[in-house]
Amino acid sequence: MKQSLVPYLVKRFLRFDNEQPFIFLSALLAFLGISLGVMVLIIAMALMNGFDKEFKKKLTIMNYPLTVIPKFYGAVNDNLLIDLQIKFPELQFSPYVQSSVMARSGTKLEGGYLFGVNLEDEAKVNSIVAKAITDRHIGKFDVLVGKSLKDEFNLYIDDKLMYIFTHVEPGGLSVTPKIKRFKIKGFFDSGLSAYDKAYSYTTITSLQKVLNIPANQYDGIHIYSANPEADLLKIKKELPISVTVKGWWEDNVNFFAALELEKASLFIVLMLIILIAAINIISSLLMTVMNRRSEIALLLSLGATTAEIKKVFLYLGIVIGIGGIAAGIFFGMSGLWILSTFDIVSLPKDVYPTTTLPLDLSMQDFFLIITGAFLIVIASAYYPAKKASEVDILTVLRNE
Repeated sequence: MKQSLVPYLVKRFLRFDNEQPFIFLSALLAFLGISLGVMVLIIAMALMNGFDKEFKKKLTIMNYPLTVIPKFYGAVNDNLLIDLQIKFPELQFSPYVQSSVMARSGTKLEGGYLFGVNLEDEAKVNSIVAKAITDRHIGKFDVLVGKSLKDEFNLYIDDKLMYIFTHVEPGGLSVTPKIKRFKIKGFFDSGLSAYDKAYSYTTITSLQKVLNIPANQYDGIHIYSANPEADLLKIKKELPISVTVKGWWEDNVNFFAALELEKASLFIVLMLIILIAAINIISSLLMTVMNRRSEIALLLSLGATTAEIKKVFLYLGIVIGIGGIAAGIFFGMSGLWILSTFDIVSLPKDVYPTTTLPLDLSMQDFFLIITGAFLIVIASAYYPAKKASEVDILTVLRNE
């Protein structure tokens, strides 16, 4: 009989009380608050993860997973390239030459970088370039420019674009910057306007000729790797002392550290919604304890233990909290499905790396949300349960 006492009382205390409707209303508000908090946390974490992965994906493409570059006195040449290709046949390599330039069209100027690459090799390490050169022949002194630069300068295929190089050459009694016109043969669109405006690609022989660089000398080697963190260590062991290798993340450490801090801050702030809702659980249970003091005292006098009374109110708070968490999961997952299925929110492409909302809820974040909410519920139910078990039987029955 005692075993059925706790679930019976939990069901009884959950019912609507005509004499004390505010107690039920307080419990309902706690339920709704926890549901809202869990739902918002699920959607917010999915959005943060989605944007994080999109930025990493775009930055990996335009910054390249790994890049071999010379140190102060080193050189990157054909011998090094061939050696790396033999030792790491599973990786893709693309040697390049680069120069800081000013692109000029009419009266408009835009600073950036011009890369000289072997386009067949570059297509293997950069899917954006691979897509741009499909069915196109890029010859000598032809160039690929980004969509943002195309829109700003109003450029079209076969237009001429002037590049002013930072390298200078003597001219009489002074030095002048090198200037060369390139013919536009294609456009690429990475989804990040800063890169689309700053980066341009031409053939490696074209840029080597403009900069008077030997055909077997490069400024670096772009490398595509599916696991760059592990491959960086392997490649570093095989490089001569005059050359080093860096990963794409090394240039973006502060950016992703800021994203992680923002994600952690958002999690804490939104968890406060659940904490505030849990206060309603405390107030609801305390009012129930005060309203049921005589019943509690009578149950204790008839043989119910303090542990059973504590369990009743602890389970009461857990039922309200678990119900709110379950509802929050349902509404949160439903919200993710709606946002991913229907184009409700459209993002400006020149600001974000995607025009649709990127959603990616990791299992780690999901369980962290559920665990955090559950611990808050347990903590909020414990104090009222403890107060219920400490009811003084003699004092309550004497006053009644």
